[in-house]
Amino acid sequence: MTFRQLGLSIYPDHSKFEEDARYLDLGHKYGFTRIFMSMLEADDPEGTKAKFKKIIAYGNKLGYSTVLDVSPRIFDKFGISYSDLKFFADLGAAGVRLDEGFNGATEAMMSYNPYGLIIELNMSNDVAYLDNVLSYQANEPYIFGCHNFYPQVGTGLPMDFFTRTTTRFKKHGIHTAAFVSSAHGNMGPWNVNDGLPTLEEDRHLPISVQAKQLFATGLIDDVLIGNAYASEDELKALSETNRYQLQFDIDFVPAASAVEKEIVLKPQHFRRGDINALVIRSTMPRVTYKDEPNPAHDNTEEFQRGDVLVGNDDFGHYKNELQIVLEPHSDPRKNKVGRINEHEIRLLDYIRPWSKFKFEDR
Repeated sequence: MTFRQLGLSIYPDHSKFEEDARYLDLGHKYGFTRIFMSMLEADDPEGTKAKFKKIIAYGNKLGYSTVLDVSPRIFDKFGISYSDLKFFADLGAAGVRLDEGFNGATEAMMSYNPYGLIIELNMSNDVAYLDNVLSYQANEPYIFGCHNFYPQVGTGLPMDFFTRTTTRFKKHGIHTAAFVSSAHGNMGPWNVNDGLPTLEEDRHLPISVQAKQLFATGLIDDVLIGNAYASEDELKALSETNRYQLQFDIDFVPAASAVEKEIVLKPQHFRRGDINALVIRSTMPRVTYKDEPNPAHDNTEEFQRGDVLVGNDDFGHYKNELQIVLEPHSDPRKNKVGRINEHEIRLLDYIRPWSKFKFEDR
């Protein structure tokens, strides 16, 4: 089984060891286990080696695994042979991400390096690159995929393109990663930093919503924060994000009863397989709570997309069924008990037939 991980990014060529170490300590506190570290801007081989080795060793002691972002320029500048990756192993890295691809045969051969280094491929191109690498009989367990991030506003990937490129990797069972952006981080590899997400639509969303969306696609295993340094609140929010099913934040209406809150928060919800366009139906609560009375309240307004409803005493067989509104409608047999966080309403599109989901009272 592939477990989903959270990761941080640090930029030793633009930061101080002490600041990076504090950030890694904070990430460790909240269960982060991956480090993305860019070498693309490195120029001094000896200075870079000492600097990177020190911070990677610190991360390794905390249980992180570090992947170094590299390009052909780095191999040339540092005199590193594609057939001998000892330089990266000596730094303590777990793998290298190839920001630019080679000819397929080179990547395949690199995946058999004796140090067990992961070879992470750039996923942000809709071409048959991975198929080419695998056709050279690559060592597949050591082939990973990771998207780019995009410092310039307006240049991140659109969702349809992201889906196509990531599916190329996921259909082969390749471990995948993508980036979310901190609202507080102002450090990246370059001197333009309008945030560092993979998806353009994520650029200005709360970081937990970005992560929920990436995980909800079913295409991404690891979510990495692209820019440094994220705030502690952001790290905490990501640590509390359910990585395996959508968990919506809900604000209850004042009149929501204890039973209604239990119906929302306690069960493992799933959408009925015979779906409709009006609402997402979670029908088991009407069975579990069939004997619990539920007087009408908040039932006369027009319900809007993202409202959470529970059938009231006038709904007969459907009393205490939970529904999430997809299209506006009115029905006095339903009580509005709360509303999904406005930023998360976009995520309703990921609740498909039989999808599992939960709620959390924020």
